[in-house]
Amino acid sequence: MIFFQERVATKELVVYLIDASPKMFSPAGKLENQEEESYFHTVVSCISQSLKTLIINRSYDEVAICFFNTREKKNMQDLNGVFVFNVAERECLDKPTARLIKEFSHIEEQFMGEIGSQYQIIPGNRENSLYNAIWVAQGLLRKGSAKTVDKRILLFTNEDDPFGSVSGAAKIDMTRTTLQRAKDAQDLGISIELLPLNRSDEEFNVALFYADLLGLDGDNLTQFMPVAGEKIWSLRRLDDMKDQLRKRMFKKRKVRRITFSVADSISIELNTFALIRPTLPGAITWLDSITNVPLEIQNSFICADTGALLQGHTKRFHPYKNKNIKFSVEELLEVKRVSTGHLRLLGFKPLSCLKDYYNLKPSTFLFPSDKEIIGSTRIFIALHRSMLRLQRFAVAFYGSSSHPQMVALIAQDEISNSSGQVEPPGMHMIYLPYSDDIRKIEEVHMNVDSVAPRATDDQIQKATALLKRLDLKDFSVYQFANPSLQRHYAVLEALALDEDEMPDIKDETLPDEEGMARPKIVNALEEFKVSVYGENYDEDYMEISVSEASKKRKDIVENAVKECANYNWADLADNGKLKDLTVVELKYYLTAHNLPVTGKKEALINRILTHLGK
Repeated sequence: MIFFQERVATKELVVYLIDASPKMFSPAGKLENQEEESYFHTVVSCISQSLKTLIINRSYDEVAICFFNTREKKNMQDLNGVFVFNVAERECLDKPTARLIKEFSHIEEQFMGEIGSQYQIIPGNRENSLYNAIWVAQGLLRKGSAKTVDKRILLFTNEDDPFGSVSGAAKIDMTRTTLQRAKDAQDLGISIELLPLNRSDEEFNVALFYADLLGLDGDNLTQFMPVAGEKIWSLRRLDDMKDQLRKRMFKKRKVRRITFSVADSISIELNTFALIRPTLPGAITWLDSITNVPLEIQNSFICADTGALLQGHTKRFHPYKNKNIKFSVEELLEVKRVSTGHLRLLGFKPLSCLKDYYNLKPSTFLFPSDKEIIGSTRIFIALHRSMLRLQRFAVAFYGSSSHPQMVALIAQDEISNSSGQVEPPGMHMIYLPYSDDIRKIEEVHMNVDSVAPRATDDQIQKATALLKRLDLKDFSVYQFANPSLQRHYAVLEALALDEDEMPDIKDETLPDEEGMARPKIVNALEEFKVSVYGENYDEDYMEISVSEASKKRKDIVENAVKECANYNWADLADNGKLKDLTVVELKYYLTAHNLPVTGKKEALINRILTHLGK
C-alpha cells in the first residue's frame, strides 16, 4: 500500500493542437450507418462535442484551438504554419463560448479558403511547423500557476513521422530542436498528450518519433497504442460519444481541508473529497435585460424612523433589565459556535457495531496532506494500518455550529489489479444519525393470531431464477444518465447555439424491451407469474382493474363537476381573481371540462383562461 501526495488543481487550461496537413483531409473510412468522413472532420466533431460538455461540466476551464501545417499564420509569435482559431470578444485562451463552438463546428466549410492546408516540413525548407506549434501552445499556456492549474496540450494527428520527408542533418536537427521544445514545455508543468489517428492503409507507429517526445519506453510504449486506439475509436464513434459527454461526472476535486485532532497535542491535516452525489441543474443567474450582464445583488438597510440609508455594519440587541444589550455579528457567531469545524477523535469501536442503516447520506473520503502540517501522512498511515489490522472504526465529533454531529471513520485498504489502482487507500467519513433519525419498524400485521401470507418454496425458487436472469452484469451508476437533466442541457445547448431542432435524448432509464423479450427471461417471468397468481391471472386482473379504474375516474369527474358549479369562473377570470384560488380548486374546472391538470399554478390559470376564451 503506497500513499502519495497528488497535486490538486482547481481548473484546467487546454490547448487543442490539430494537424491540418493534407493527409488529415483524406478519407478516414466509412463507419456503420454514416457517410465517409475525413480525419479532420472526425477531430473537429470530437472537439465540438467536447467543448459543449465542458460548458456543462467545467465551465471555468479555459481552452484554445490551434492548427499547424497551415498556409496562413495567426499567432502571437508570428510563426509560419500555425493558426490560432478564435472568435470576437474572446481571448485566445479563455472559457468556451457559444459563438466559439458554433463557428468552430462549421470551420470545414471555409477552412481551405481562409486558412488552408499545406505541408511545412519539406526538403529544402527550414520551417518546422510542429516546433512552432508547441512553442505557440506553450505561449498560450503561460498564465496561471502550475501548482493550482492543470496545463495540457492535446495533439491530434495521423502522421507518425512528421520529419519523414526530410533526411540527413536537417532531419536530425529538426528532431532534436522539437524534442527540446517539448521538454521545455513539460519542465514548465505542461503535459503533452497524443491522440493518434490510424490511417486506413497503415497503423500509427508511435515509436518513430512521438515515443521520444512523450517519454515512452518499455512497457509504457507497449501499452500506449491499445489505450490510444481505444480513445480514437471512441472519438470516431460520435453517436456513442454524444451520450457519454453530456453526463455530468465529477472529477476528483478537493472539497476542503480540515484538521483532525488525534490527541490533545497531535493534529494532522486531511483533504476531503466528495464521492457520488446527485447531479442538479446549474444555479440560476439573473441577467440585465438590456446588456445581458450578470446582476450583482446588494442589500441595504433603511432607518425605519428617518428613511435614511444606514451605513456601516448593523448590530443586534437583546433586552435585559430595561436595557438593550448590543451584539456585533462576530459576537453572535462566537456565542452560537458549538464546534470549531475540526474533526476530533473520541475513540474506537469494533466494525460489527456499525450498522448499514446508519449511513443516511453519501460519505466523504479522507486523504492526508502534508501541505500545512508536516508529518500528517505518517500519522495517518499508522492509524489507518492499525484500524485495518484490529478491525476497528473510529468515532469522532465533526460539524458546523448549526449542525454538529458524530461521524464514523472507516479505513479503506487499497484495491488494485493488473491494470493499476482500482480504489485508493484512505478513510470514509460516515455521518452517524441522531436517535430521532432511526424509526422503529412498523408491524404490518398487528394481530398476533392472524396468519401472515408467506411465499412457498416453489415461489421463492421461481423468483430467484427470475432475478438471476434480470441481473445486470458489471452494473455502475455511471451507465445511466438522468433524462430530465440531459434534456435540460440539450435545451440550453440549442438556445445558445441558435439551433432550430432539438437533439433527441435517449432515456436510458426505460425498460430494455429488447432484452426483456429474450426467451429465457420471458419463460422465467411466466413461471414466476403462474406460481404466484395462478393460470388465469391476466384475464381476472384485467377485468377487475378496468372496472375499478373506470369507477374511480367517474367518481372523480362527478365530484369535480359538483364542486365546479359553486364558482362563477367567467367573473373570476374577468376580475383577475383566479390567482386567489388554490391549485385544488383550479383542478375542479379542468377535470370537469376534461382538460389536462398537470403543471404549476400559472399554467393551470392560463389553461382555464384559454378555455374560457379570455
